[in-house]
Formats: sequence, structure tokens, C-alpha cells
Amino acid sequence: MFKPCFLIPVYNHEGPLPAIVRQLARFDLPCILVDDGSATGCAETIQHLAQQYPWVCTIRLPHNLGKGGAVKAGLRHAERQGYSHALQIDADGQHDLQDVPQFLATAQANPAAMVLGRPLFDASIPKARYYGRYLTHAWVYINTLSLDIADAMCGYRVYPLAATAELLRNAALENRMAFDIEILVRLYWQGVPVLSIPTKVGYPADGISHFRGLEDNLRISLTHAKLFFGMLYRLPTLLARHFR
Repeated sequence: MFKPCFLIPVYNHEGPLPAIVRQLARFDLPCILVDDGSATGCAETIQHLAQQYPWVCTIRLPHNLGKGGAVKAGLRHAERQGYSHALQIDADGQHDLQDVPQFLATAQANPAAMVLGRPLFDASIPKARYYGRYLTHAWVYINTLSLDIADAMCGYRVYPLAATAELLRNAALENRMAFDIEILVRLYWQGVPVLSIPTKVGYPADGISHFRGLEDNLRISLTHAKLFFGMLYRLPTLLARHFR
């Protein structure tokens, strides 16, 4: 059974969000908007979208948990509703929605796999963000003993919900930006195959970023360290994959 939905974590993105939802209408799929404790203006926009489009439902978190907390709430809700896969899209307008059919087709053809966007950046990406990603790439390669995860920070991805829900029941994952990285490494440890799709990613001039430089970089560094020790514990299993 392939029963996908869209999942969009939202925190004060009332500007780009209506256009994103409007573009998704042509795919005729349900969409879960997770309001991560947004301010009144954004909360009203989210409610208006749910009233305007019958295929849109909303979850309102009482206070801001961070991107990871919002995505986890959305994934749990999607699994309870009987969906098989959740295509996560960020609410800031960075992702190329023309690639939605390719993400869905790849997930349908490989239902047990995690399907990731491999970003093709244009000149709009801040240089510090662009080069900083390479440190995360290196740590992910180390912590999986694999090059399968081409980019662990891109939020454009399809989660296989059965495996993801099992992981969320058995592990306490990060609530903020480090979540994107941690869940991929742990799903890989769990044996979930990983496929990547090249996709254009831009940084709109009026875009809103909730990346907290010092705090989020510290959390990401601590997550890499925690995963490193987890990798050491799983070292025999991870090495055995290369000989099967």
C-alpha cells in the first residue's frame, strides 16, 4: 500500500506558506501543517488554509519545540492516520516543488527506503552555510561508515512511516535543527535503505531562517558526538553490511 501525504513544519512562515500550499493542490494528496507555536498572524494563516483546502489539516503545538519537535509531531499524526509515507517540505520556500512527482515515484518504487533531496544550490546560499555543511557530511559518513546519505541537512525528503514510527517509539531524538541529521543516521542504523534525488534549493531574498547559529551548531556538534559513540557500539553490524 502506498498512501502518501505532505508534511510541512511551520513556524512564522505566513509569507511563503500560502503559495506552497497552492502549488501542492495539483497533486491531490492530503497535507499536514504542523504549527510549531507560531505567532498569531501565522496561526491565522494556517487555519485559513485548512478552511480553504479540504485536503489540508493542521496540528497546533502549544509552544515552539523546534523543527525536530514539529516534524516528530507530524510524523506521529501521519502514522496514526494510516499514511504509509510522508513527504516533508520546508515552509520557507527553498524547495523546488516541480520535483514532487519524482520524490513520490521513487518512494512508491522503493517503499522501504528513505528518499532524500540532494541539494543543487544556486548563488543565493550564504557561504558560511554552504561550506559548513561539509563538516556535517564528513561526520555522517563516519557515523554510518557509508556514503549513502549524500546530504543529511536537506529538509526535502520522504519518510517511510512504519520504520520511522518504530524509531520514534524507541529513541529520544533531538527537537531542533540537529533532528534532520540524527533521524537519518538512526534510520540507516536500523537498516533503512537511502536513496537521493538531485533537487534545486534556493534561499529567497526575503526568506526567514530560524537557524540559531551558536545554539544550533552546538546542538549539531553534540549530536555528531553522540552518534559517533553509537556508531562504535554498532561497528560490527555496520562493517558486516559491506561484506554482504
